[in-house]
Amino acid sequence: MYRLGAPEPTEWAREVLETSGVPSVGLVPEVMAELAEPSEPVPELVAVAISRRIELDDFAPGTPAQPPTVVVVDRPGAPARLGALIRSAAAFGASGVIVTGSGADHYDPQSVRASDGALFAVPVLRASGPAQLTAFRDRQRARGIGTRIVGGDDHGGIALDEFEFGDATVLVLGDDSESLAPAWQQVCDELVCVPTDGSLGSPSAAAVVLYEISRQRRALR
Repeated sequence: MYRLGAPEPTEWAREVLETSGVPSVGLVPEVMAELAEPSEPVPELVAVAISRRIELDDFAPGTPAQPPTVVVVDRPGAPARLGALIRSAAAFGASGVIVTGSGADHYDPQSVRASDGALFAVPVLRASGPAQLTAFRDRQRARGIGTRIVGGDDHGGIALDEFEFGDATVLVLGDDSESLAPAWQQVCDELVCVPTDGSLGSPSAAAVVLYEISRQRRALR
């Protein structure tokens, strides 16, 4: 994606556009400005990437020897929070992020900025609701990957540091609420809670739980 109009692109930008080997899309300066920090100049280029859209039905991460972690966020309301969650998922090696229901678009400029590039490093998929996630779990189990849907819920469940995350995990979080919707609680195999004196938004909760999963798996290795 590159900036249209004046000033003329630099020699570096022209070289990238001519040699990248992928289709280029020009954006008007006003749109490019939305992708920059307020204190920064309008960028010449946003990203060079090969777009590969993955549907949930085709998503098959991990192996029996390397159980994957997938993060699910239900109906995200704020693009910036969604981008921050994607950044946490990528930082701790999650195999993908699934956004369910209606909510923020992960390609919203605020989400792109908050992800700090992680949006291009981890697959982000969409699902309508719990039924698609249980079907995904069942497909993973059919591949020999023991997979549990684990919900994060501040109002109940096993304390995070007492739960064993040896199996492949589909971690389901509400956007910014203390408890999961009843429809999600019904399909979760387990519920865990992060012991706190208050409540955590989805990006912070994801980072805490993903760290614990990463810590336990490093210990197992």
